[in-house]
Amino acid sequence: MLLLPWWRGGASTAARAILARRLHGACYFSEPDDDPPFTRIVERLPRAPAEAAVKREAQGGGIRPPEPAHSDLPFDFRYSYSETDPAWRPIGFREPTRFSPFGPGRLDRPWDGVAAARVGGEATAAVATSREEALGEPLSEEEVEQLVERYRHSDCSRQINLGKGGVTHNMLDDIHNHWKRAEAVRIKCLGVPTLDMDNICFHLEDKTGGKIIYCNLNIIILYRGRNYDPKQRPEIPLMLWKPLAPIYPRLVQNVADGLTFEKTKELRNTGLNSPPLMKLTRNGVYVNVVDRMREAFKTVEVVRLDCSHVGSSDCKKIGVKLRVC
Repeated sequence: MLLLPWWRGGASTAARAILARRLHGACYFSEPDDDPPFTRIVERLPRAPAEAAVKREAQGGGIRPPEPAHSDLPFDFRYSYSETDPAWRPIGFREPTRFSPFGPGRLDRPWDGVAAARVGGEATAAVATSREEALGEPLSEEEVEQLVERYRHSDCSRQINLGKGGVTHNMLDDIHNHWKRAEAVRIKCLGVPTLDMDNICFHLEDKTGGKIIYCNLNIIILYRGRNYDPKQRPEIPLMLWKPLAPIYPRLVQNVADGLTFEKTKELRNTGLNSPPLMKLTRNGVYVNVVDRMREAFKTVEVVRLDCSHVGSSDCKKIGVKLRVC
């Protein structure tokens, strides 16, 4: 009798099935139409939505909180504190004033298109007292030298870059975040705000409650104070987007104040044909521009600045700042 292997037909169908179960497991061959690569997926019942998702849905997708945020800071919230003047009132807006950059229902201060005015009476004395308590005793000269040596170098990790927006609202929160783990923060200023560094220093101290212990050209070191407690830091609601700049009246007129049209035209032509006093670059350091212009005005009547490498918007801001300075 000739014996053949089971895969050549020498064994019965039942024997082959038994051997296959032992080799590959009985689960795959429990049914004749079962195929291991295409196993059936058990149908699951839909799960109930999580409580967090239901709560987020009720709050409008997480955008609108249950209660608007409240802040005790004693000043109006603006996008930029150093580059805007509350005395200047706009003549128009590029976006509806009902759209607050803090988000819908996220702040208890109304937004008028320029600023979110604080609600409540005067609290200047209480704020001044709290700031004095946070600063504590003045630093000695040795302590100041140690802090300056630690934070003045360019490789300092506690640094904030201040650009053409100046001292912005969200920058205040960044400063307090650095103050959680560091005594001071290094601020590097670039662009148009460097024309008036005194204005930058004033708003940094006024809005944060800190103390400037070092200011050299465009580098500022802002100290938090001896008794600063990060757990008692002020609540600063963040702006979710940058609001569009309002429309202001034209500040540089075709005819200068106190001059006739012919005299203004003559002076303008004289300035255009004169050599430039300085050549300004984009996002440069303009700390010495005002002093050099004042020195030049002692000998000439018109001074020209080369702003060909500066953007048109920055050029207008430079003109306005030089007019004020």
